Order: sequence, then C-alpha cells, then structure tokens
Amino acid sequence: ADDGWIDQELITKVQKRGAAIIEARKLSSAMSAANAAVKHVRDWVHGTAAGEYVSFAVISDGSYGIDEGLVYSFPVTISGGEYHIVQGLEVNEFSREKLEITKRELLEE
Repeated sequence: ADDGWIDQELITKVQKRGAAIIEARKLSSAMSAANAAVKHVRDWVHGTAAGEYVSFAVISDGSYGIDEGLVYSFPVTISGGEYHIVQGLEVNEFSREKLEITKRELLEE
C-alpha cells in the first residue's frame, strides 16, 4: 500500500466526501448516508460472509487499546444478529496515532 497517499490524500478525501457528493451531483449527500445505513442494517440482520468483516460502532471490550466501555468503531464479524470484534489485525504507527486521537476526542465529549 502507498502509505504516503493514505496519510496525505485518502483521509482528507474521506473527510470531505459529503461536500464532494453535493458538488458532483448538485444534490444532498443524504442518499449516500441512507445507503450506508441500509447496508449497515443488512449486515447486522443477515451477518457477514465467512472471512469478511465490517466496521461497527460497538462498546469496547478493551480491544486495540481502546478503553473498555467506550463506544468505538471496530472491525466486526456478525452472525445471528451478534457481533464479534475481530482480533489480531495489524495496526501500524500511523493508524495507532489516529485511533488514539479519535479515542481522546470521544473521551472529551
């Protein structure tokens, strides 16, 4: 992976995605958000495919160094309407810094 592109461009593009959709379509980004919500509920109801995971905001069990009890986005698998936090994914230094920044922001709220 091109870490420089991820560090410098991808994050900014994701942060500005709503505005980019509005600019490109000359319409609200609400449909994009609604589509994401539909996919989220679909995964929750029907589960994830074997070997695949999705991101869900769930109550932390202390995984990935996130304080227990904090609601945070984790990689999860879903089966029978129940989620399980995926363990053991590699977290590089850049990602660890971003996780910590987000954790601090959530704790300050």
